[in-house]
Amino acid sequence: MGYRISFDQADQIFEKLGEAYEIWAPKRFVGKGRYSQTDLIRYDRVCKIGEVEYKEKSDLPAKEVLSPITQSLFYFTEDEFIESKAGRKKLLVFMRPCDIHALHHQEKIYLENGGFADMYYQRMKDRVKIVMMECVSGWDTCFCVSMGTNKADDYSAAIRFEEDGVLLDVTDEDLAPYFDGSKEAEFKPEYIKENQMTVQIPEIPDKEVLTKLKEHPMWKEFDKRCVSCGACTVACSTCTCFTTTDILYNENANVGERKRTTASCQVAGFADMAGGMGFRNTAGERMRYKVLHKFHDYKERFGDYHMCVGCGRCIDRCPEFISIAATVNKMSKAIDEIKGGQRDE
Repeated sequence: MGYRISFDQADQIFEKLGEAYEIWAPKRFVGKGRYSQTDLIRYDRVCKIGEVEYKEKSDLPAKEVLSPITQSLFYFTEDEFIESKAGRKKLLVFMRPCDIHALHHQEKIYLENGGFADMYYQRMKDRVKIVMMECVSGWDTCFCVSMGTNKADDYSAAIRFEEDGVLLDVTDEDLAPYFDGSKEAEFKPEYIKENQMTVQIPEIPDKEVLTKLKEHPMWKEFDKRCVSCGACTVACSTCTCFTTTDILYNENANVGERKRTTASCQVAGFADMAGGMGFRNTAGERMRYKVLHKFHDYKERFGDYHMCVGCGRCIDRCPEFISIAATVNKMSKAIDEIKGGQRDE
C-alpha cells in the first residue's frame, strides 16, 4: 500500500514505531569527518525523519548494524559462560538497494559458508526489517548497475524523500497498522539505470588462467601505492573478516568476556600463522587476495553473484585514491591478455 505523509506525520509514526523498533539510518555527525571541518555520515539510531541523511551516501555501510565493529559474544567465569543478550526490540533499518544486496551476501558468509550458521549474526538478522531508500542518481564512485545491485524488491517498506514529506510503499503487514489513517497514494520506487562509472566484470574461465592472473605484474603496483591501512575493508559493505579476543577483568583473571572485532585482510600480519609463517606479505599480494575474493572466489563458491555490490565506499575512503573499479578493469584486460596468449600458443 502506498502513502504520502508529511514530515510531521512521519515523526509521529516514528514515535509509535519506537515502542517496538530501534530505527537505524544514515545520520550526519557534524565536524566528525576524516578531515577538518568535514562531516561523517554513518549508521546510528534515529528518532525523527529529519535525522535521516538521504541526500548523500553514507561513509560507512549498513553492515555496522548487523555486524558491529566490536561485539561481546559471551561472558565467562572459572566454570561457566553466559551468552550475551540480544536486544529486546526489532530493528528497522534504512538501506539503499546496494546495501540490501550486501546484506544477502553477508548472510551467505555468516549463515551458509561451510554448513555453519553463526548464531550471533542469525539472532541479529531475525530482528531486522528493511526500509529501502529510493536511489535514482547515485554518486561518481558508484557502479551498482554494473554489478546488478541497483534494484531490490525485498523490503518491508520503500521510501522516497520529497521537499515537504515522503512517499512510502509499505509491503509488510506488521508495519501497515502504523499508517492507518494516512493519505493513500500510488508509489513504486524507481531505480538508477546508469552510473557515471562502469566496470567490466571479469570471468575467470579455468584454474590455469587464475594461476597466471595471480602472477600478473599488475599487482606489483600496489606495493608502492597501498599503505595497508584497512580503510577500504571497514568501509566495504560486504567484508566479513573478524578476530576474537578474550578480555580478562582486572579484579579476577578467571572472569572476562569474549569479543568479536572487525579485522582486515589488507593489514599486514592478518594472515600470519604460528611458527612465524606468513601469507601475503606484500601490499600487492593482499590487494590481489581482496579483489579476487570479491570478483571470483565468492561467486565460485556460491554460484550466484560476485561479492562486491558496487557501492564505491572503498574508493571514497582510500587515502591513496585507489579505485577498485579501475583495478577490476585492469584485471579484465589482464585476463584477456592471458587468454590471448593461450590461443597464440
